[in-house]
Amino acid sequence: MENEDHRNGEPTHDHHASKKRRFAPFLTEADIREEFSHHKADFARINNGSFGSCPRSVLEAQRKWQQKFLQQPDDFYFNTLRPGILRSRTVIKDLINADDVDEVSLVDNATTAAAIIMQQIGRRFADGSFARNDGVVMLHCAYVAVKKSIQAYVARAGGSVVEVQLPFPVSSNEEIIAEFRKGLEKGKENGRKIRLAIIDHITSMPSVVIPVGELVRICRQEGVEQVFVDAAHAIGQVKVDVKEIDADFYVSNLHKWFFCPPSVAFLYCKKSSWFSDIHHPVVSHEYGNGLPIESSWIGTRDYSSQLVIPSAVEFFDRFEGGLAGIMAKNHKQVVEMGKMLAESWGTNLGSSTEMCASMIMVGLPSSLFILSQDDALRLRSHLRACYGVEVPIHFQDPRDDDGMKGNNGSITAYVRISHQVYNTLDDYCKLRDAIIKLVENQTVCRELHME
Repeated sequence: MENEDHRNGEPTHDHHASKKRRFAPFLTEADIREEFSHHKADFARINNGSFGSCPRSVLEAQRKWQQKFLQQPDDFYFNTLRPGILRSRTVIKDLINADDVDEVSLVDNATTAAAIIMQQIGRRFADGSFARNDGVVMLHCAYVAVKKSIQAYVARAGGSVVEVQLPFPVSSNEEIIAEFRKGLEKGKENGRKIRLAIIDHITSMPSVVIPVGELVRICRQEGVEQVFVDAAHAIGQVKVDVKEIDADFYVSNLHKWFFCPPSVAFLYCKKSSWFSDIHHPVVSHEYGNGLPIESSWIGTRDYSSQLVIPSAVEFFDRFEGGLAGIMAKNHKQVVEMGKMLAESWGTNLGSSTEMCASMIMVGLPSSLFILSQDDALRLRSHLRACYGVEVPIHFQDPRDDDGMKGNNGSITAYVRISHQVYNTLDDYCKLRDAIIKLVENQTVCRELHME
């Protein structure tokens, strides 16, 4: 037994991962208000998609983990940390239907996961395993940090990048699939091989649920070597079954829609020939022991957000239907609120309602004259400072669409509204009334000041 390292939290010694959870009574509306009473009062927080929100009970669990570390750090490191992280990984493994807990690592966020995968691809370009100008294919609206990671690790090592133009506004999956096929064809021009496809499960801005399973199947048919699904927004918004999706890599943040505190994400890596070549970008003592173990110790830091995952599960199990019930209610409510706003403003939704989950895009009145991304940022800042509304705004260059029309002309910007359990009708009415007032006052967004 002298060679056994208890920091690794071997599954045979973990008696908590399979323990049946005790369910508390369902939360009432008053309970939900109390769980999120730390939110700023009188503020319409309809942007859960950016940072999520952690309920009070999970924050209390986090504080207990933090205190346990501070009481005796050495004991925590040698006897508590790794088994606790293993429990969290096991919970995620079961939720996403992975085959093996070793396929699940916990990292800070989707940006960290992207760096892990892009470094692996970049090394293979650098060592000659991939030919120069072999391709990476991704959606043009991929998250900026992912694009930067490709630039830093892949393009600099000799890889070429093809961006697939996501149609928006969009009304069907077929439109997305057709454009994706065009992107794959372009990536294979002149005999090049596509070494990696990056597919969003739910795009950030504009927000659309992508037919990820179908796109992965197309990648397999077209000989794409690896598929990385950036699902930063997915878990807690849509069902996640990694075997059904069949990507090589799948990442989703747990602090957005899964009620964990910032910041924590899971990275699923399907076991394969390159499994052992995947490493955490921060090299520490555990380098070479596999990504899950490397990720569980990258130096002294606060690991509590990784340890409270079981507490987050206990929280959403206190809702009728559990996480599935929350997702269904959030979808129903965000669609209703989106339709209400579009009708009030004389505009349209950015996609069919089947292509959204807990976020939806709603066109803004063209009379606001949002003619650039700077105009969109001015309006967002103005809504925050003057009306107590937090909502992201997407500028849509009219040259990039098919002339979607509102009552007064082309729609050039969309709000992305979120719905989470703490939101109420008043939040959306506050946004509705703010925009109506700005229109009535003949506000032009370029004249607004950044607050």
